[in-house]
Amino acid sequence: MRSERAADLLVVGGGVIGMATAWRAAGRGMTVTLIERDGVGEGTSRIAAGMLAPVAEVEFGGAGRRMLELAMSSARLWPGFAAELGAAAATEIALRPTGTLLLARDADEEAELERQLEFRRSLGLDVRRLRPSAARELEPALAPALRGVLEAPGDHSLDPRPVLAALREACTAAGVRIREHTALAGLDHDGSRMEAVVLADGERVSARAVVLAAGPWSGRLPGLPDGAAVPVRPVKGQILRLRDPAGPGLLERVIRYEGGYVVPRGDGRYVLGGTVEEKGFDTSPTAGAAYELLRQARELLPGVIEMEIEELSVGMRPGTPDNLPAIGPAPLDGLWWATGHYRNGILLAPLTAELIVSALLGDERGEMLDWCDPARFALAGEPPLAADARAEALR
Repeated sequence: MRSERAADLLVVGGGVIGMATAWRAAGRGMTVTLIERDGVGEGTSRIAAGMLAPVAEVEFGGAGRRMLELAMSSARLWPGFAAELGAAAATEIALRPTGTLLLARDADEEAELERQLEFRRSLGLDVRRLRPSAARELEPALAPALRGVLEAPGDHSLDPRPVLAALREACTAAGVRIREHTALAGLDHDGSRMEAVVLADGERVSARAVVLAAGPWSGRLPGLPDGAAVPVRPVKGQILRLRDPAGPGLLERVIRYEGGYVVPRGDGRYVLGGTVEEKGFDTSPTAGAAYELLRQARELLPGVIEMEIEELSVGMRPGTPDNLPAIGPAPLDGLWWATGHYRNGILLAPLTAELIVSALLGDERGEMLDWCDPARFALAGEPPLAADARAEALR
């Protein structure tokens, strides 16, 4: 059985989380190998809308407040992360600091928007109510039938695709060994310590530490011992990409509403999303989803109906039972998790990379790693994933 010289770190998964972690680790002097079963940057990270919107997306409950702290911390890292990444890859990573408008279409949605306003104010977040007429002054293309509007001016957005391309360039420049189209057959361990990962062709690849950052596939790798798996599942999301033949200018701010959102890219392209479907690893785009995305967007932004469809995409968001990510060590020594980011993988990439790499290098463990501790699922009695389900995910 072939094997290669052990690296300091082996990252499994070539999306935004995996590449950000590999790049940061290499930048701190670690030798790094990254393995991706397809092409790096070609999975769900490429499908993502790219909203950096902790204020717009905050949810009720204790887990929601912990997610808010994670999201706000990572949002603060993004400007520096983007500048450093752009320099490393000799390109520009453009953040769009245009804010988010949360829109209500009827009396029920207006009442819910008021509840959301009070909730965000109770957390000290920067959000304010706008009259519909004031919102249309900001965005003249909005429909006149608005019932209520909240503005979150501090939210940002970006296009993940240039970020992924830049991460690949930055990883290569930093010495990360990238192995694409490389399938894993399983994990090799002695029951307490990781020994290596085994590839489909039988090759063993060893490292001092292994980070599983393969999204919803992370917890379904053959060879995970009982109690070490994380209950991460795929949540299907369908997204439309449109192009306005008239060019940019129809919409500047991100708009969000019950059932969807529209994210302008600034170049005449717009992203409409996103469905939330519990359908396992089904990646089939459907006409029904495209219809609903367009129908709902048209109610608030009538001009979308004149745009050209460029792409209907399907991504697999990695969800956990509490919608918080799993970041940190597994019970198996040498094995680490960086998955379960659900709808916030792009937003949380800088923070996740920093948390993982700092912990690997022995820096002081902070409260955020405790919140994201993968062991919380074992303590809650979550059942391990079945072996047949793991095998099915790799087919």
